Amino acid sequence: MSEKREGAVTFRPMELLDLTRIAEVENLSFPTPWPRKAFYNELVLNQFAHYTVVCVDGEIVGYCGFWLILDEAHITNVAIHPDYRGRGLGKRLLLHVMQLARELGATSMTLEVRVSNHVAQALYEQLGFVRSGVRKAYYTDNKEDAIIMWVTLHEQDEQSTSHIGN
Repeated sequence: MSEKREGAVTFRPMELLDLTRIAEVENLSFPTPWPRKAFYNELVLNQFAHYTVVCVDGEIVGYCGFWLILDEAHITNVAIHPDYRGRGLGKRLLLHVMQLARELGATSMTLEVRVSNHVAQALYEQLGFVRSGVRKAYYTDNKEDAIIMWVTLHEQDEQSTSHIGN
């Protein structure tokens, strides 16, 4: 029985040259994916946007973006390529992004998640996010509700630093 080796995992800011791969991951991850142009606009035009990619052996396998407005970070999207799910990369990416938001002055972070996406909800709860409301018919593809979740970042300092290498 051979053991599959996990490659070197790195994080870096998203760049324009990444957009083809980002669009690929986005299209494989969501029923109503953002178009490539939306990511272009986020990187070029949105002064509040911060996007990070996670790479395995130099290949982009996921990304996460957030807007920093005053001291609040709002996650806009997060995705891991289907071939790389279940390896803890989403958790590591979120912990990295939470630390980045903290370093940029955020004291809290929020996101919306589909009511049917129990896997994502469990991950967010593991990272300290709590449910704080519902956005009715938030998703345009099927009018599904979104759960609003928040985390206070300063409470995560010890937890996040102890899990970043895991």
